[in-house]
Amino acid sequence: MRLSTDWKDYEIIDAGSGEKLENWNGIILRRPDPQAIWKIDKNQHWNHIDGCYHRNKKGGGNWEFYKKMPEYWHVHYKELTFKVTPTNFKHTGLFPEQAVNWDFAMNKIRNAKREIKVLNLFAYTGAATMACSKAGAIQVVHVDASKGMIEWAKENMRLSNLEDHSIRFIVDDCLKFVEREARRENQYDVIIMDPPSYGRGPKGEVWKFEDNIYKLINACMKILSDKPLFFLVNSYTTGVSATVLENILKTTILKKYPKGIIQSGEIGLPITKNQLILPCGIYGIWEENSI
Repeated sequence: MRLSTDWKDYEIIDAGSGEKLENWNGIILRRPDPQAIWKIDKNQHWNHIDGCYHRNKKGGGNWEFYKKMPEYWHVHYKELTFKVTPTNFKHTGLFPEQAVNWDFAMNKIRNAKREIKVLNLFAYTGAATMACSKAGAIQVVHVDASKGMIEWAKENMRLSNLEDHSIRFIVDDCLKFVEREARRENQYDVIIMDPPSYGRGPKGEVWKFEDNIYKLINACMKILSDKPLFFLVNSYTTGVSATVLENILKTTILKKYPKGIIQSGEIGLPITKNQLILPCGIYGIWEENSI
């Protein structure tokens, strides 16, 4: 398992019995987590919190706050700065476990010794976009179906002092965008994607991971450059294993670029209180063999 261990502004204090207790740069939040099914005795720290998300048995939920909260605040990760705020759907606008993927991307781009163009699909609030741009990518194309998430990503761009970098923000259905890029004969050296289990495009296009992921990755083969640097897929979809991602990459990108290396597995976050690990999804990576 690959772990995000370099955070200074974020930690999971404790997790178990279906919840996690987090410190977001001094603000303590308590949120449900479907992976934390082991039983724990919740000590007094679980009640010394600033906010708690209560899940509704009928679906959805709501936040309860115990002090006057800022509308938003910032967390820093190395050279990057991000806006966070509790949203109506439990999230905060940032997935801290993804830091291990940001580090991977930044390291690969910085050591490439050539110009790198990046496509970030299902790009959300743009943490991976900012990481790649900060690392020196000559252009990052950021695609998401939500206009609101695009605006949030632009705020993160400004917070990380990347306004003078080449970042294109596009509101679109990811598969349709990739197919249009193929017709335009545009190519990328890096493709990153973090697709949801289920979602809709800006015009109501239905996305279902199991039905569409293979088609999307196949479409991406047409827009990879002659010398791609890496191709990264992240997933939170329940029931899809890392081996599934690895098999998809082996039957698509590895066939076209057989000299590359594939790795897959889980990503996670350390739990401060007891040294357990909270699993936070899976990844599959094809990368250029630099040997």
